[in-house]
Amino acid sequence: MSRTFKVRVPSTSANIGPGFDVVGLSLSLYLTLTVTITPPSSSSPPSPPAITYSGEGSDEVPLDAYKNLTTRVALYVLRCNGISQFPANLTIHADNEIPFGRGLGSSGAAVIAGVLLGNELGQLNLPLGRMLDFALMVERHPDNVTAALVGGFVGSYLRELDSVATEAASVPLSEVLPEYPPDAGEEWGLNPPQPPFGIGHYVRFGWAKSIKAVAIIPRFELSTAKAREVLPLEYSRKDLVFNLQRLAVLTTALAQEPPDPELIYEAMKDRIHQPYRKALIPGLPEVTSRITPASHPGLLGICLSGAGPTILALATTGFEAIAEDARKIFREKGIEVDWKLLEIAGGSVVEIK
Repeated sequence: MSRTFKVRVPSTSANIGPGFDVVGLSLSLYLTLTVTITPPSSSSPPSPPAITYSGEGSDEVPLDAYKNLTTRVALYVLRCNGISQFPANLTIHADNEIPFGRGLGSSGAAVIAGVLLGNELGQLNLPLGRMLDFALMVERHPDNVTAALVGGFVGSYLRELDSVATEAASVPLSEVLPEYPPDAGEEWGLNPPQPPFGIGHYVRFGWAKSIKAVAIIPRFELSTAKAREVLPLEYSRKDLVFNLQRLAVLTTALAQEPPDPELIYEAMKDRIHQPYRKALIPGLPEVTSRITPASHPGLLGICLSGAGPTILALATTGFEAIAEDARKIFREKGIEVDWKLLEIAGGSVVEIK
């Protein structure tokens, strides 16, 4: 008997101004997997997993199950739970709405989709916290993957100063998700490192229902690795206090009705990552300084989404004016943008057909 299910994972925006590597927000763009397992017929041998892909990134995503990020994560989860191979006659169709390399959590969504896929293929019934452990063995920054898994506006941290957690963090990603050679057989890579329990911890903050997110998406990619390279290794006490003060206010202010633009706009300012990334994103300083609650009624705050280049504007009204004026500023720099009005999303879901 065939078995079919769907996995749906939201996009995310990390940092939200002062919350560098600390907070994440789930947004209503989705990676959706449609998965079918068909019993093999007696006359034909079991076939390898078949992957098809549509939407954003469809021309660049590997369709080999041993090279695709989502299926490699799923196999990692399965093998850590005593299941060495994918089920026979497995087909997966991925439909993706999340742009690649734009600061909207495309890789985090792929990792969470893989964890949920592995959990469902193996019928493992893993609790939420354990699924987060698996995700954090692959994606070592908790902000995006936590928001993608549990939904909403989330703060998170990684456990430290613990010998087991420290050892887990030191395991190279190449051991967790090895690059499968062309001649890899079924016995290759069967014993991956197990994630410790309770690597990551999180709390979901409140969110005012009237606040929506305008994602202003430049038409170029920026890798997270490149965006991290420009960050300093040390910061002044003054800059750290600046961010801590604003983050402490922001996590409460975004839950209040009606939202206070004067409070939120200042609380979304940052001195830890945005000033250093402006050289990689022409137009960033102008957009974040010229679009204000005074010039654009309804705007609450504006910031870089994740590592960029997407700009995220939180607002209650005036969405089109905010986006179109940002478009004009980017055009001054020779850059075209797209924009989307997004809701704050719930967490990832698995729907059994």
